[in-house]
Amino acid sequence: MKFALVTGGSRGLGKAICVEIAKMGIPVIINYRSNEAAAIQVKSEIESLGGCAELMRFDVGNAAEVEASLDGWQEEHPYDYIAFLVNNAGIRQDNVMFMMPDQDWHAVINTSLNGFFYVTRKLLPKMMQRKHGGRIVNMSSLSGLKGMQGQVNYSAAKAALIGATKALALEVASRNVTVNAVAPGFIDTDMTKELPQDELRQLVPMKRFGKPEEVAALVKFLLSDEAAYITGEVININGGLYT
Repeated sequence: MKFALVTGGSRGLGKAICVEIAKMGIPVIINYRSNEAAAIQVKSEIESLGGCAELMRFDVGNAAEVEASLDGWQEEHPYDYIAFLVNNAGIRQDNVMFMMPDQDWHAVINTSLNGFFYVTRKLLPKMMQRKHGGRIVNMSSLSGLKGMQGQVNYSAAKAALIGATKALALEVASRNVTVNAVAPGFIDTDMTKELPQDELRQLVPMKRFGKPEEVAALVKFLLSDEAAYITGEVININGGLYT
């Protein structure tokens, strides 16, 4: 059986993506780092819709935790493999660069970029060995495309993720593994609640923030068979803010 793993799947975009994948009939592994109650709630919501979900707790930025958790899952599922991976886990620690502490730089880079590396490296061999290959979607950001003031660390991490997406897509295309990135703009989630939303809406041609479900629908398509010939792409979803 083919499973999907969504990192940072307990809230916001991750939650919406988990629900949409479950609607495809794919069992979902919901990764989380600390908010177990939220992860359990997502699992319950998926099961109430008739889907299947498991919880997997680990810090994507901790290589040892990633290895141990995924090795343990594989031992429990000897005939299954994770064919769909959404690298969604990410954090923000905003500040202007000249006032940014070392720990805020490293924390953001470690979660978004190193997390992508540790998790993807671990799962790639199984995807490449199987006839049906795999699908990888990396959650980048508008910040990784155009840069955002006060987000040098976040912009750096998300821009690097775009470069990694394009390079990895070339490496694994012949093994029927696709690798794409999604770059959302302002989406109505916990991560944007503290932002000046009324002011920022005026910058968006559509005059609103996006919905998590709209981003999840795009991810769902990229994971589907219909997207089998799309790889190495970065798809914007930002209401026309940046094209």
